[in-house]
Amino acid sequence: MSDAAETKKASARADRAPRGRMSRLRVPATFFGMVLGLCGLGNGWRTAARIGLAPAWIGEAVSLCGVAVWAAWIALYALRWLNDRDAVRAEARDPTAAFLGSLVPIATMIAAVGLAPHWPAAAGAMALAGLVGTTLFAAWGVGGLWMGNRAFEATSPILYTPTVGGGFVAAITCASLEMKELGLLFFGAGLLSWLTLESVVVHRLILKTLPVGLRASLGLHLAPPAVACVAYLAVTDGPPDRLAQILFGYALFQALVTLRLVPWLRRQPFSPAAWAYTFGVSALPLAALRLTERGLAGPSAALAVPLFVAANLVIGWIAVRTLALLLGSRRAPAG
Repeated sequence: MSDAAETKKASARADRAPRGRMSRLRVPATFFGMVLGLCGLGNGWRTAARIGLAPAWIGEAVSLCGVAVWAAWIALYALRWLNDRDAVRAEARDPTAAFLGSLVPIATMIAAVGLAPHWPAAAGAMALAGLVGTTLFAAWGVGGLWMGNRAFEATSPILYTPTVGGGFVAAITCASLEMKELGLLFFGAGLLSWLTLESVVVHRLILKTLPVGLRASLGLHLAPPAVACVAYLAVTDGPPDRLAQILFGYALFQALVTLRLVPWLRRQPFSPAAWAYTFGVSALPLAALRLTERGLAGPSAALAVPLFVAANLVIGWIAVRTLALLLGSRRAPAG
């Protein structure tokens, strides 16, 4: 079967999968995007608390909620490997969806950051597992790309996940464990991977529209500059320099482009795939808050609170819609 045909099948699965019953344990790797959004939002509340804008307990509660979601999905994903291994392997071979598997170790790292203040030993083990898993997955994925014969239609922002998302989250994780030198190595891998892949992805987006079932993947296109800014601030010290401000500026531009596309993006029926937007949505105000925390005044400081409020509204809306969808699917008759 051609890569183009596989891409169409992946789009169809993206629309169908969220409507399945939870009792079937069909938890796709995309569900780990919820962990990125919740823990990212929790880090935003933690930063807001440090600069006196919010009580500390909210950030801890949201972060631990993200950790609990990670634990639930890890358990269900492991059961899916036992009960539906052929389907999981088919996803791993799919040219479009295969890279989404990297969300599992990436979510493990971001959950480790959320858990670290409460259970450092467990968080350290999770972080190590996530770092190793992300590194191996990225090497495997990029190696596959270098062998060529990839269909044009199989190119989407999902390509960012193992190297760009993985590299930046690994840098943040290393910094939280007081390993900034190692974090800089991961930041370099993520930054240069993003700069090289950006032109490839944008070229595809310009020449051929994304199928409706894959449009939520544009949320992954929003994330890199914002997460890069957060990662860069994590592995550096002192007042924010020009590079941090440049990254934040590009993140703002990506957010404006995404807002312009909202009517077009909403043609895709709502599903948990919408959590792909929350990685960037949570990282943008987090970057502004971190810039403010490090002493930068000006536009980023003025935008920090409005962006943070907007992020809470967007992620809260997605969470409510997802909960309603999952509860509804449990009451639905077996298909």
